Amino acid sequence: MLASAATSLVLTTPPPLTAMLVILRGSGLRRRKVVNLDLLDFDLSTGAILVRSGKGGKDRMVYLPEEAIGVVEEWIGIRGRAAGSLLCKVNKTGRVVLQRLMPQALLYLLQKRAKRAENASFSLHDFRRTFAGNLLDAGVDIVTVQKLMAHSSPDTTSRYCRI
Repeated sequence: MLASAATSLVLTTPPPLTAMLVILRGSGLRRRKVVNLDLLDFDLSTGAILVRSGKGGKDRMVYLPEEAIGVVEEWIGIRGRAAGSLLCKVNKTGRVVLQRLMPQALLYLLQKRAKRAENASFSLHDFRRTFAGNLLDAGVDIVTVQKLMAHSSPDTTSRYCRI
């Protein structure tokens, strides 16, 4: 259910929002971390995302799935390669404004899109749950998933197991 809700949302969304969705879905990052990403934090050749100042002030690396890299590459083509926020505002005329989104703005944009897709049960955290659940379903060990999600304990990560 969660995966299908997230997938249907991605399929009905224009490129700037699609990039946000695939980063949320493919990285398991919280919305605050997603809006704090800079263009320089994303390696287009590997799909690596540098997450700065995570828990305990530590940086960490997460990787987007191969199919998500092309979506982000398309967004960068629209956004341009100027330094600044990876995900930024697009005004009503479609012009990219290199201004960082606030976490609440990301939430609003995605809730609005979910409403258009008639998905009333959508939650932004569904992306994190789907990310963790898919990894665990694929047999990735819980400690690795814990580290990717920046959880302090495997007990927290175990709540993402689908039974």
